[in-house]
Amino acid sequence: MLQSIWEDIRKEFSYGNMVNRIIIVNVSVFIFITLFWLILRITNGWDFPTATYNSILHFFLISSDWWHNLTHPWVFITSMFMHEDFFHILWNMLFLYWFGRIVGDFIGDHRVLPIYLLGGLAGNIAFFILIALIRGSSGPPSFALGASGAVMAIAVASAVLAPNYIIRLLLIGDVRLKYVVMVLLVLDLFFISRDDNTGGHFAHLGGALMGWIFVLRLRNGQDLSEPVNRILIAIRSFLKSPLPKMSGRKKSPKVAYRNPVKTATGGKSAHQAKGSRPAEAGGNSLSYQEQLDAILDKIKQSGYDSLTKEEKEFLFNASKD
Repeated sequence: MLQSIWEDIRKEFSYGNMVNRIIIVNVSVFIFITLFWLILRITNGWDFPTATYNSILHFFLISSDWWHNLTHPWVFITSMFMHEDFFHILWNMLFLYWFGRIVGDFIGDHRVLPIYLLGGLAGNIAFFILIALIRGSSGPPSFALGASGAVMAIAVASAVLAPNYIIRLLLIGDVRLKYVVMVLLVLDLFFISRDDNTGGHFAHLGGALMGWIFVLRLRNGQDLSEPVNRILIAIRSFLKSPLPKMSGRKKSPKVAYRNPVKTATGGKSAHQAKGSRPAEAGGNSLSYQEQLDAILDKIKQSGYDSLTKEEKEFLFNASKD
């Protein structure tokens, strides 16, 4: 059973939409934190070692202390994927699922993660600045965690994109999206006025502001998801690429192939020059290597989908040689 569940999760993370992938990451981190908490209690005779737990957890959380954030710059990202309370992650993931699917349907799945990251980053910055202004340097530092700022960015983005979108709420019925998001924002203001989790609700409002700005800039022709996706692609490429070999001379790439076409009489190779093949049907006089280079250049400039059927077939045959 566990193997089947793991295969389903792996397939969903590999081929599912971005909303589901973000949910999988958040839930996985939550399970890891819960297991870590349980292991600490078991190994300490059920007495919870608060100092040890907090020191490790705070390593990944944003703080109101500027020195902590300066020496732990990753906390601006890692804190938006961490939850301790079950209902905290439950509501965040439900809101992410509801609103994230709307955003993905209207402006594309490739913009969901950038909005999430930008919203979470804006929420964390809002938490740090506003808590520092309110409390100053007095008292112990505060720490924040959770995806609420990122989720609020997606919620507000969905309401700006489709304010009259109808969603059905349990016990209430059909409600327009703009009113649902408006209630969430009013609740944040209410809890701030009651001094109830003030820093967390400041983060919500910071993320909400980023969601509104994202859609506004997108309508004006500026896609804020493009630089974020470029950074993500660069990180993914860096992690996948092997370490370069240390050598004093850079060698040019070479293409090797086998199974040359032989003549019917002498058994000799029909292509006499190294790196060349008979011209393709249609009178193409380019050598094999020149055709391959031209196709690779075309992929680099216009993508694989721009290739003709013949070019795709040529590339497929070249990969088998």
